[in-house]
Amino acid sequence: MNLDDYARQDALGLAELIRTQRVSRTEVIEAALEAIELANPALNAIIEVYADAAHAAARAPVEPAATFAGVPFLLKDIGSHDANVRFEMGSRLTQGLKAPPFASELVNRFRATGLVVIGRTNIPELGSSCSTEPYLYGPTRNPWQLDRSPGGSSGGAAAAVAAGIVPIAHANDAGGSIRVPAASCGLFGLKPSRNLNPVGPDAALALNGLAAELIVSRSVRDTAAMLDATAGPDPGAWCYTPRFSGSYLEEAARPPKKLRIALQLGSLFPPTRIDPEILELTRAAARLCESLGHTIEEAAPEWDVEPVMDAFCTIWMTNLRAALEALSTITQRAVSEDTVEPHVLAAWRDAKMTPAARLQWALEQLNTPARAYGRLFQRYDVLLSPLLSTEPFPLGEVGKIPARHFRDWFIEMSRLSPFTAPVNAAGIPAMSVPLGWSRAGLPVGVHFVAALGEEPTLLKLAMQLEAAQPWSGREPSHHVARLARGAH
Repeated sequence: MNLDDYARQDALGLAELIRTQRVSRTEVIEAALEAIELANPALNAIIEVYADAAHAAARAPVEPAATFAGVPFLLKDIGSHDANVRFEMGSRLTQGLKAPPFASELVNRFRATGLVVIGRTNIPELGSSCSTEPYLYGPTRNPWQLDRSPGGSSGGAAAAVAAGIVPIAHANDAGGSIRVPAASCGLFGLKPSRNLNPVGPDAALALNGLAAELIVSRSVRDTAAMLDATAGPDPGAWCYTPRFSGSYLEEAARPPKKLRIALQLGSLFPPTRIDPEILELTRAAARLCESLGHTIEEAAPEWDVEPVMDAFCTIWMTNLRAALEALSTITQRAVSEDTVEPHVLAAWRDAKMTPAARLQWALEQLNTPARAYGRLFQRYDVLLSPLLSTEPFPLGEVGKIPARHFRDWFIEMSRLSPFTAPVNAAGIPAMSVPLGWSRAGLPVGVHFVAALGEEPTLLKLAMQLEAAQPWSGREPSHHVARLARGAH
């Protein structure tokens, strides 16, 4: 299988080629490994390759009807994990650390689809930044323009998918970490409702319920098909969003009803100036929705933002401190400027001064945006807004933010993606759809949000938008197919 043919397929397309025996699983894995060799040196998206395990998996028996049988896949280096592999979470504190001797339930469900895990992707330290530039492994570069960030924290995953190395990759999102990289790299990224996908057995609520797990993809149908395979509670789940009773993929293929769409152009979290080009591309997306028969009206959820921002920072920094304490005990390395980055060290210090009552207060504040979105979705089906405040930003931008105190650093960083974090606080689904392109030729994702459990509404709308304004034909400058053509 040549790389040009390989890199143009989505995951379901590759699976169909394998199922109909037009290519073998081994041929596909060899193409993926060749794609890594060709594209990854410049991108630094993949930090470890499992070549021997991938070849072995490609030769092992598999259920022929499995959705993604033989499709290469990458795991993110945080969140749901495989068994007994290196699991460093982007930190020098945990360099060389191995995952527990069991796989997370989500990874078991990934594997049950027939996917072949071929490596793990780069992330910012402990998934704590919207740009993937860890001290441990260095920055991941955006395949559209190598001096730009691919976003974070699923930046390695998004860069690999956008460059054609793999068609889909594991991602998770506790403040925008699926949607920001998808928006930055021209991909589709759906953050599901709270605990629609399992986070066990390691956790009951990942990051106190802020985090959700799924993938980034080049096609809407791949994400819908994956959600069919992964959604639903695992044994002993403490709480969860019930899954859709039918097939997400089949439902996504049905035209949506006429939707009432609220258009939000002003940012809240924190208040931020949005680049005029981004606003115009968002309005263009609204006009596209209107042309498809939906109604658009300017509206936005309303709440007292300041306490919620404080609460979000408190939850993040106390979770970071708890993680650092546990990891320091495991690795027998002290938390210091030699083992963790400045903003994480600031969280460590600031959280030490945070009483338990303050964390309890912060958790209660999550109710505020949840109720505000709830009121909005009594009147509207979907909320449409920008996602980033500008086009994909340069590498090094986040590193310029002073990190004396975690709250100040976090809020300043959030100005780069001021529409994403409130959705995590509310626990509701949201997606980035690659509908815009800046004058510089960089992708601009548009943000759509819906009520709890309304993934089918978002997927149907996304598939309608994908058909009306396809994005799959666009290739970044650093793409496997282009690199292969240049090599020959």
